Amino acid sequence: MLPFPLVYNDGYYLPIGPHVFPAEKFRLVRDRLIETGVAESSDFLTPEAADDRDILLVHTPEYVRKLTTGTLSAREEMELEIPYSPELVRAFWLAAGGSILAAKCALQNGVSINIGGGFHHAFPDHGEGFCMINDVAVAIRSMQRDQKIRTAMTVDCDVHQGNGTAAIFAGGRTSAHPLPSTSASPRVSSSTNSANTDARDVFTISLHQENNYPAQKPPSSIDVDLPDGIGDEAYLAWLDNTLSSGLRQFQPDLICYIAGADPYREDQLGGLALTIEGLKRRDQLVFRVAKARNIPVMVTFAGGYARRVEDTVAIHCNTVIAAQEVFSAQKSVAPSHV
Repeated sequence: MLPFPLVYNDGYYLPIGPHVFPAEKFRLVRDRLIETGVAESSDFLTPEAADDRDILLVHTPEYVRKLTTGTLSAREEMELEIPYSPELVRAFWLAAGGSILAAKCALQNGVSINIGGGFHHAFPDHGEGFCMINDVAVAIRSMQRDQKIRTAMTVDCDVHQGNGTAAIFAGGRTSAHPLPSTSASPRVSSSTNSANTDARDVFTISLHQENNYPAQKPPSSIDVDLPDGIGDEAYLAWLDNTLSSGLRQFQPDLICYIAGADPYREDQLGGLALTIEGLKRRDQLVFRVAKARNIPVMVTFAGGYARRVEDTVAIHCNTVIAAQEVFSAQKSVAPSHV
């Protein structure tokens, strides 16, 4: 049995037909974790869909109305890049409910993982890039409204910049100040949040491939624009330095870790060169930093488009194993990889 809960609902499946997004991966991850003995059925909690009042903490009433009534414009549907349906709306409301539940569980257990979510391209008034609702932002605002947390930090390690999250918690970019590193030289930018109180209570970090989607990248609190083809060691050095810099500047009550599988070297929509083992080391680094500072971590899985869906599933399962190894006193219970 894992020392923390996993959050999953069969309704996470996105009814989008043949698509580069592997809609079945959420179920495959759950099944693989149980089949390999990493998790038991009792480790999984089943979330309910987020309430509209939670969604409206982040998204505009007009956008929510269009989603719930099926009245998106042709352009708005095109920006989503997935076919609209009422069932799809239900799936995204469930993902947001899952991230809210995972955030609550993280406060109690030190870490909790939503086997879904991480839809970081959704803006307040529209969706983009396979993302209809920004579940992480909804979870943060819900937790703040209920006075469970005051501050949060997003650590986005998807290969694509979290443009929706950056826009939701927007600040103004200042001149770049490089972080120390001995390897490749990404462009690092930081931002100073505006006078808006809501903007100051969330610190956003995005570590992503510069020459990739989205074309326009709104400023995060820290953006690390990585060059094409960067591998394990350079990536991990930049992540370590970025986490250190962010946590010197900001003290979060909760870290929301977007653990994208798409920095993988065989990903169809990525251009970085991390190995499966390197991605597990990435997860371990985030968890160790959070544990050392006694900061709870809520995890979502975000993107993953490997040529072999089995690789994407293995990467996501390894995130759970990495959390088990870092947060459990009995590290030998789980296998080292799947």
